[in-house]
Amino acid sequence: MGVRFGVSCRSVSQPSPAQGPSDLTAQLLLDTLAMKVRHVLCRGSCRGRSAEEYSRTTHLVFPCRGTYVHHVGPVEAVADSNRVLFFNAGETYQVSHPVEGGDACLSISVAEELLRELVPRDQARPEGTIRFRASHRQIDSRAQAQVALLRHGLTQGAADPLEAESLTVTLIRRALGERTSHSPGGSPGARKLVDRAKLILAAAVTRRWSLSEIAKEVGVSPVYLTQVFTRVEGVPLYRYHLRLRLARALDLIDQYDNLTALSLELGFSSHSHFTAAFRHAYGRTPADFQRSARLR
Repeated sequence: MGVRFGVSCRSVSQPSPAQGPSDLTAQLLLDTLAMKVRHVLCRGSCRGRSAEEYSRTTHLVFPCRGTYVHHVGPVEAVADSNRVLFFNAGETYQVSHPVEGGDACLSISVAEELLRELVPRDQARPEGTIRFRASHRQIDSRAQAQVALLRHGLTQGAADPLEAESLTVTLIRRALGERTSHSPGGSPGARKLVDRAKLILAAAVTRRWSLSEIAKEVGVSPVYLTQVFTRVEGVPLYRYHLRLRLARALDLIDQYDNLTALSLELGFSSHSHFTAAFRHAYGRTPADFQRSARLR
């Protein structure tokens, strides 16, 4: 595969050679001396690995919708709305889309001196331009909400640059925090098993899965899947799935006046069930979130 020099398909509007020109688009939402924020949409028509790419600068990428796989050498990470991905300066990577539907991400690049203040020392490589040791981390529900507030605020034109920069700094701190984020645990084999479960969930996020159904698809016992998933991700499988569904609500919430219709589309049994889960995860009801994001 050829190398596309000096660009990153998660951070600019130009497509990878493995993708058509209509596959990838990016909207620059914020451009200041301190940082740039882009909303990147990919149709995901290329199911196999893309050509190799690299970024000129280190980026933090927050998936908002859909799922893809981020490949850095032999290391793979399932990129979904429960994660932040790190695209390091000068480091080659590839992406693939084993799940249909494409993806949407918020891509953030920060000035080097500011990034050095934000990244904990144990997460950064010691030499040269700042780069992350790991390729990804799990984020918590409040970080998901901050991603959505930032995206909706900038897309709607409701957040001025000062507010947007402040929200971005807060988001990065939370996404890298020792108490508010989680690096993968377990062996490489355990992580691959868990990644298979994630891709099964991603293929039908709104489905009301049973543990036995997922375990059968993965090819292990329900008990073993539960144990391995919690060990690797630090949260139970059911909670991970719930976060995916609620993150989908965060992505779609600007399109709905009728929140009951949204709750049913996401597979919740009732509007009250959806509201309770949303409030528990994000500290506010869906209607309150719409107001705080200035969507209604």
